[in-house]
Amino acid sequence: MSILYHEGAKTFHLANGEISYLMKILPNGGLGQLYFGQAVRDRESFDHLLEMKHRPMTSYVFEGNKFFSLEHCKQEYPAYGTTDFRHPAVELLQPNGSRVTDFVYHSHTVAAGKPALAGLPATYCESGDEAETLTVCLKDSLLGASLFLSYTIFAGQSVIARSARLENGGSEALHLTNAMSLCLDLPDSDYELVHFSGAWSRERHQRVRRLEQGIQSVESTRGHSSHSHNPFIMLRRPGTGEDSGEAIGFSLVYSGNFLAQVEVDAWDTARVTMGINPFGFDWKLSPGESFQTPEAVMAYSCRGMGEMSRAFHRLYRTRLARGQWRDRPRPILINNWEATYFNFTEDKLVAIAQAAQKDGVELFVLDDGWFGARSNDFAGLGDWVASPERLPNGIASLAERIDALGMKFGLWFEPEMVNKDSGLYRAHPDWMLQTPGRRASHGRNQFVLDFSRPEVVEHIYDRIAAVLSEAKVSYIKWDMNRSMTEAYSAALPPDRQGELFHRYILGVYSLYGRLNAAFPHVLFESCASGGGRFDPGMLYYAPQGWVSDNSDAIERLKIQYGTSFCYPISSIGAHVSAVPNHQVNRVTPLSTRANVAAFGTFGYELDLNQLTEEEREQVRAQIAFMKEYREVIQFGDFYRLRSPFEGNFTAWMVVSPDRRTALVGWYKTLNEVNGPYRRVKLRGLDPELCYTVDGGAGHYGDELMRVGLLTTDSAAGERQPDEAASCDYDSRIFVLKA
Repeated sequence: MSILYHEGAKTFHLANGEISYLMKILPNGGLGQLYFGQAVRDRESFDHLLEMKHRPMTSYVFEGNKFFSLEHCKQEYPAYGTTDFRHPAVELLQPNGSRVTDFVYHSHTVAAGKPALAGLPATYCESGDEAETLTVCLKDSLLGASLFLSYTIFAGQSVIARSARLENGGSEALHLTNAMSLCLDLPDSDYELVHFSGAWSRERHQRVRRLEQGIQSVESTRGHSSHSHNPFIMLRRPGTGEDSGEAIGFSLVYSGNFLAQVEVDAWDTARVTMGINPFGFDWKLSPGESFQTPEAVMAYSCRGMGEMSRAFHRLYRTRLARGQWRDRPRPILINNWEATYFNFTEDKLVAIAQAAQKDGVELFVLDDGWFGARSNDFAGLGDWVASPERLPNGIASLAERIDALGMKFGLWFEPEMVNKDSGLYRAHPDWMLQTPGRRASHGRNQFVLDFSRPEVVEHIYDRIAAVLSEAKVSYIKWDMNRSMTEAYSAALPPDRQGELFHRYILGVYSLYGRLNAAFPHVLFESCASGGGRFDPGMLYYAPQGWVSDNSDAIERLKIQYGTSFCYPISSIGAHVSAVPNHQVNRVTPLSTRANVAAFGTFGYELDLNQLTEEEREQVRAQIAFMKEYREVIQFGDFYRLRSPFEGNFTAWMVVSPDRRTALVGWYKTLNEVNGPYRRVKLRGLDPELCYTVDGGAGHYGDELMRVGLLTTDSAAGERQPDEAASCDYDSRIFVLKA
């Protein structure tokens, strides 16, 4: 791993044996992009990669020079208006009304390790030899402004983390209206854009389109990363698969409004930008103030999409997630929500927990409805005190009873929201986001607290901390059930209202960080009506997230498959729920519900007392299986084998770090009649090891990867009496041991 600077050619080379990233100081003093991809041998000069031609209808930087134009130059952090007409990475509105800037190279530093980003989640190092960080300082002498571009390259990993910081060293206020976390200019546009979009209960469905001249983007303006689009995109060469071909992933470590955009110009250069959405963004930089962008992470693979995903998995699982729960297997839980909704008492909850404990469940989670006047979703949000009607003895009493069963106790909060029918709203109506003189829109009969105000965050912290201090709480499900409307803060002056969305997210991060520090033993799970804020920013504070409110096993195949392109399996909250399913009314086998949920942080979303004894036996076997293999599943290497977006079958697998244990999940949506023989080629095994399949015959890894694992079931031909019947929504987990 090294970051080299060649003074003669003014070229930077970030390299670690896996990848190379090349930049050059341009003739105008700006920073230019030369190459990002598979590692290349270093040389003193890569100037030949900076191509310049005279072109008609082009504007040029220097008088008398008809070759150097920023319109035809690949740049690291471009601005608009000085011969480049593409969308910029930075824009500053100045006192005279101009938006033209000229940031030129001033200095650079190279340091071991990776500095933290103040107030923001980011990847990190635990020792200085894990990474190196290059920080390039560019200055606009007319404005007195400085731009610091940071690049971190990790040892042995094909990823680079990037961010930018703007400082106003001048004498007048500036307004930052655009500050991307990364810009990457690619020399051609022969790529497919892959993104993961959807809506509530069908999050992160895979979408693919060819890049064309013009702009293609995904974004959020909802105040959170959203169910609609995820702050992750991928560019892949046509024909790239899971094992071969070139892919570049772009991921934003942020939970608010974002933009991920690819602009292809008339010469087929592709410009990728990613960062805070400029829509409605305006950050006032007074003299002496600075602004730090969120971090963006780029992962490159020349060995297919699977290797790109595993690069993100390794980094995010071990160097983004933090705390006591980062490397620990997650407890098997049961959540009462779909079992009771708002209709419960302490005794009813304990009865559910007692049944779960007998079957091996380790954690009982009390969901919505335990606080204030919360008998429905019209009241109570903001009043984080136990309901005297439902829990007359308080949370501490219930927690003690759960603890006496030998189980851990978890609790649901929705800290960012308020109902008008609440003590909090009656005491502080101005703490709600609302535009003066305008109607306040509601979502789920609730309104958004102004987390841009430190006093609001302080109040909510005090209320939650009081509950966690007096009761044995080991787990928090942090929910967020609506997008932001009428986004106006009574505490901000008019010229700072454009800061609200970002200040709000900084407030959320502040609350999360304080609770993490004060209660390090608590496992946090993020939730936003399911997957409405499932992003890397949340993983920094909560190592797992409720991936979707849709718990139907068949819908979850697509949701979990799409999520896996960026996010590790240890981050994916996945539960077995009752049938008919509460979202799609589908009836699926209990075994399939568990076989899908197994590839995540496993739990149950039902009342086990309502199951038959035969079903309870299945549950006990499922839990025993998860306890034996959850470390392999949650911390092994994940491989996608067959896509639910491409046919009737889905398959994936995990392989332990030593490659001696593997689990293959195989799923069939609809049954067949007289179907063909079937097999699936595995990945990630040791070709020299012989693996037993479900304790039976042995097969060498090379055979299983090149010939395949036989998955033929009784739907092939006519079922014989000694064969298990196949069915719609069938599934199986194969266990391979060396």
